[in-house]
Parts: sequence; C-alpha cells; structure tokens
Amino acid sequence: MSFLGNTSQPKQDDYGGELQLIRYDVDEISALVLDPGASSTRAGFAGEDTPKSVVSTYYGRTPSNKYIFGDESLHTPLPGLDILNPMAEDGTVEDWDAVQKLWEYTIKSRLTVPKQRTSKQIGLNNDSLEESAETMKEEGNQAMDIDGAEEGEAFLQEQPLLMSEPAWNSTKNREKSIEIALESWGAPAFWMARSGQLAAFASGKSTAIVVDVGARSTSVTPVHDGMVLRKGALRTPLAGDFVSKQLRLQFGANNPQPIALTPGYLVANKVPVEAGQPALATYRSFSPETAPHSSFRRLQEDNLLHGFKESVVEVWNKGGPRLSSAVGGISNEEIARNEQPRPFEFPDGYNQVFTVEQFRAAEGLFDVRAALTSEDSPAPDAKLSIPALVQQSLNQVDIDTRTFMLGNIVVSGAGSLLRGFTDRLVQELGQNYPSPKIKAHAPGNLYERRFASWVGGSILSSLGTFHQMWISKKEYEENGASIVEKRCK
Repeated sequence: MSFLGNTSQPKQDDYGGELQLIRYDVDEISALVLDPGASSTRAGFAGEDTPKSVVSTYYGRTPSNKYIFGDESLHTPLPGLDILNPMAEDGTVEDWDAVQKLWEYTIKSRLTVPKQRTSKQIGLNNDSLEESAETMKEEGNQAMDIDGAEEGEAFLQEQPLLMSEPAWNSTKNREKSIEIALESWGAPAFWMARSGQLAAFASGKSTAIVVDVGARSTSVTPVHDGMVLRKGALRTPLAGDFVSKQLRLQFGANNPQPIALTPGYLVANKVPVEAGQPALATYRSFSPETAPHSSFRRLQEDNLLHGFKESVVEVWNKGGPRLSSAVGGISNEEIARNEQPRPFEFPDGYNQVFTVEQFRAAEGLFDVRAALTSEDSPAPDAKLSIPALVQQSLNQVDIDTRTFMLGNIVVSGAGSLLRGFTDRLVQELGQNYPSPKIKAHAPGNLYERRFASWVGGSILSSLGTFHQMWISKKEYEENGASIVEKRCK
C-alpha cells in the first residue's frame, strides 16, 4: 500500500489490527499520537482505536501562578482560580509556555511509566514511622507537579511522536512544535500531519472533503490523494461555541422570564418545581477572598450548555431552512412546534420542556439569517455558513474532482454530533449541487467522530510503510527546525 496515495480504504492487514509496532533504528517501539484541540487535547499509542488520554485544553492558574490541569481539578472552586486556554480562536497555539505544560501533562498522566522509586522512597526501610510519613508527604507534594516529573524532562526518548495541526498552521508554530518534541522531550523522531488529512484517512479515504466541526471553528479541508489542497482549506467561527452563545441569547430572551445559568457548584440544595416555574434553591456564596475568578463560573456555564446541547439541541432537517415555508405555505417554524418536545432540568431545579426552541440554537450554522444577535454577538457573514464554506472550498478544486468529493464528504468533530447535522448538510448541498450524488460519511460511533483526526494519526503512524517518513533527530540536528516545513507538506 502506498503512503496516502490510494483512494481505496486501507485493509486490516495494512495497519496490523489492534496494535502495530513500528521499527525505528533497531528497536521495535510504539509511536505516540498527539492531537491538540481548542476544547480537548488527545494522546495515545499508535495502532489503538481511541486515545488513552483526553484532557481539557482549558487549565487553571492560581494567584501563586501554579498551573492546574485535568477536568476534575478544573471543577473545584479554588480561591482566585483563573481559567485560561492556550489556543487562539483559529485553533493554533497562542501561549507556548502553557501549552507545553498541558501537552506534557496529557502524555505523562496516562501514557508514560513513572520513575521507579527505591524501597526507602516508598517508606519500606525507614527507621521510624515518622520518617516514613515524612517521605510519603514529600512524594505526594512532588506528584502534584505534572505526575511527579520535572518540567522539560526528556521523557519520550524511546517513542516517535506524530502531532496533528490545522491546515493554516504557521511555519513558526510548526518549527516550535518539532523543537519541543525533539529537544525538550527527547523524541527520536517526529512528524506533523494536517487534521483534515488524518480525518479523511480515518474514514479510509485519501480523496475527500472534510467538514470538521470543533469548539471554536469549523474547518472545510479538501484532500486529494492524501494531500491537503491548502488553497481550499477554509474555516468559520460558526461551530460549537457559536451554538453555546446562541443558547445564552435564547435563554436571556426567554418568556415569561429569562432562564438563569446557575452552575452546580453554586447550588447548596434545591426543591422540585413544576415545569416552567421559578427555581426554589438555596445558593452557596463566596467571599471575595475565597471566590474563584469569574472565568471559572464561565467555564462551568459552558459545561452546562454543553450538556444542554447533547440532550436537547437538534438541527432542523424537515425540508428547507427553519425560517422558510414548507409545502402548502405553512411555515417550518409552526411545524417545528409540533415536533417531539425535549425536557431539561438545570442544576438549580428549574426545568422546562423545549419544542421549537430546540431547533433555534443550531440554525445559524446553516442559515445566518436565523442567528440571534446582540451588541456582543453581531450577525455572521452569509459567506461563513457551513454550506457556503463547503461551496467556496469546492470552487478551489479542479472541476473534475468536485463530483468525486461531493460523494466523499467526511463529517467529523464533536460539534457535528448534534442530531440531524449530517442530514441537514447533505440537504443544503443538494440544493447547491442538484446533479451529483452527494454522500456524507459520518461515523455513528461517538469516539470515532470526536477523535477522527487522532484515529487517522493512529492508523497512519502504525503503517509498516510509514517508518521511512519520520523526521529523525539526526536530520533535525543537521537541518534545523525548518526541515518540518520541507518534509511535512
């Protein structure tokens, strides 16, 4: 099988089933795959089906400038805890100091073997119980610092690293990534691949157009014979966070009273109430000295909205945009009112049954006229809707390839898990391209859809034919960081 040059789906034997060991120099070792994102960062071993380590890209920073990583830690309201994100709005790295610590935590927390400790270090040969307790206390304090390992430690000396990146990643960022992997972490080899390329490969396609709906942006990436056509790689801010903002506006305009977003950590206890009735809850209060930063509450509210999206939000796909009229002149808005209602209870006990409201939040992804607006959230440009972006991307592709790509649309990303998303996308594209057969490939498996680019990296880096592609540490030392731009196209 040629490397990313075959339009057919790879056979099981091509990547060795459950776990494929690659050969680098004289040792058989398993590569690591790191897939950074704006919402979560994924890492795992090549050849496996899912990443073993999935960590929130958001991190906490205390007033004493201590970094806190991991979902469990981020849900504890520590005094002055500020929640930050090292990624820019376009999904590229903005804060390299923080992101290196985050990536190290993602890998070390689940994928590397901790240092062996002596019998004295674990308290077996100490002279007294007091000495043993003191030793264990010191060990516990060390464990709070990224799994007990020193920052900058060369912990990947035996494992090559494949890292994903957005199609518009800058040369400077690519060079910084290989510098961290080979110099700071001591990896013996490195490779970078575009996220869209990997998502296509995960679906068994080397020619496709990939629609990846993330948290901060949706990207459309044409891939031809395994290579990303960069002039057709486009992005839009209409993605998961956009839907969350639409929900905030929708809740604020709710009648007869706005729906308050009260995270669970602020609720001491609650009393059940009827649907639509005000919440009867007792709330926790924090003094200025003990309260976390306002960004902490914002993150908890976003998590609440994420749960609402999973339970309630649906994309309208019953024929035409929601604001248009159906056959017979009846508005789709009226038809939506008769759809199956969906209940949802908020942490403070307020609950409601949502009918047409369940379709409003996601409509702006496809029809910008339906997007709710405010001073802080202006109306999106019509060119930024997802169907418009796909059309613009296809216009950059050779006309003979368009028909094939329309039959090979790969849908990925957690934002695409909204009910009805794929059907609506096919419906919209069918109106723009009535002749070709349009077919979208969207894995039904939750993890395959969410982690498509990681899965593609796992398959790619475990192929027997891929070992010759790695950038070795020796090549890096001879050519410098610029080699990543020459080799990883």
